[in-house]
Amino acid sequence: MSPPDSPDPQARPAAARVAGAMESFSRDIGAMSAFRLESCIHCGMCADSCHYYIATEDPQYTPIWKVEPFKQAYKREAGAFAPLFRLLGLKRAVTAEQLTQWQHLLFDSCNLCGRCSLICPMGIDVTALIAQARHAMFDAGLAPPELYAKAAHQRLTGQPEASVEPYRDQLKAIGARFDVAIRLDETDVEVMLCVPRTDIVQYPAAVAALARVMAFLKVSYTFRSDGLVAENYGHHAGSPEWQRDISLRLIDQAIACGAKTLLIPECGHAYSVLRWEAADLYGAPLPFEVMAVTEYLAKELQAGRLKLGTAALESATFQDPCQLSRKAGLQHAPRTLMHAMGVNLKEMQDHGAFSFCCGGGGGVVDIESAAPLRYRTVETKLREIAATGAATVLTSCCDCRRTFDDANRHFADHESATVRNAVRAAGTAEAASLLELIAQHLRSDETAA
Repeated sequence: MSPPDSPDPQARPAAARVAGAMESFSRDIGAMSAFRLESCIHCGMCADSCHYYIATEDPQYTPIWKVEPFKQAYKREAGAFAPLFRLLGLKRAVTAEQLTQWQHLLFDSCNLCGRCSLICPMGIDVTALIAQARHAMFDAGLAPPELYAKAAHQRLTGQPEASVEPYRDQLKAIGARFDVAIRLDETDVEVMLCVPRTDIVQYPAAVAALARVMAFLKVSYTFRSDGLVAENYGHHAGSPEWQRDISLRLIDQAIACGAKTLLIPECGHAYSVLRWEAADLYGAPLPFEVMAVTEYLAKELQAGRLKLGTAALESATFQDPCQLSRKAGLQHAPRTLMHAMGVNLKEMQDHGAFSFCCGGGGGVVDIESAAPLRYRTVETKLREIAATGAATVLTSCCDCRRTFDDANRHFADHESATVRNAVRAAGTAEAASLLELIAQHLRSDETAA
């Protein structure tokens, strides 16, 4: 579904696709991006950091290689030695066929997790270059159809897909089902809440947990009918324009209700989009603070307003959401909350800022063609989980939960007994919501006493 004022780029001729991609990439390239493209020393460390390369040992999954057509175009058309490259034919013009092949590398095999950027010894933000390349692919009509359709629908309606009942009605139904008040469309509040579409559809207990915790804290809050969905499929599809339009729904609603804080639930990329990118797209500083739910609750805990009882968990490991732990530095907040509940935490070998992605972020979990590679890649994470010996996997990201649950079903139903047995210990441990655990262990002053 495409907005009427934006003709479907996927229907454009091949030559127009290439021209659109190159024009978009050229528009995005500034001094910093040019510096990044020129600075790579081909050391291979980004490959060793990438879960796609580690799972396959296929050099095409080297992160910096994923922007090769755009590096090729830059050096041919705009680099310091561009005339020489063209004269000697050292860099050929990018073709439509080449771009079509690169769709797999830029979307199916990249979660925009940032691990390659963290590891790069030259300080190259490889993830930012890949995001710019995704912008160009969108303009070339080469965004995956699943992401394009969801982004177009969300831009028009606020929902990434049609539903029998509007999400606001489903939200009310969740409140009734879990016996918790859902405050909707109120004004003059301290906090505005949004909610992942994934939680509404698959994990409604997490939605109820969010409302229950806010009520416990006696904070004035509201959900907003016209700004409910936390995810931003414009970002996933690679369109800054659509990303801005989708973000504006939340920004406008937060301003309308007078919120001082826009609280992002358990959705890593939703936080990243609103915390780090929304102000630039909005064109001005946001008149409210953007906070992740674990960040907010850790502050409430430290202030003494949130009190938690002991969780009856044998042991747990924690899956760090990439956008929260690596990009935002919020690896301590969830651990502070778990410590307050007495959780016996068994860390994975790679955790915190160095944690491996679940394999579903960046829209990859929604791309059908990406599934075979995603299942192969998630084995790395499942084996790390299994090695901890933990009985429970906790996370603060709905896409991590969804990716693990999908992997559980896949390995149970489709893989050989050998593969199933190799990942059984992790593959049968469903990922649980940290927020739900917190909601289950709230302690009032009387109980705490």
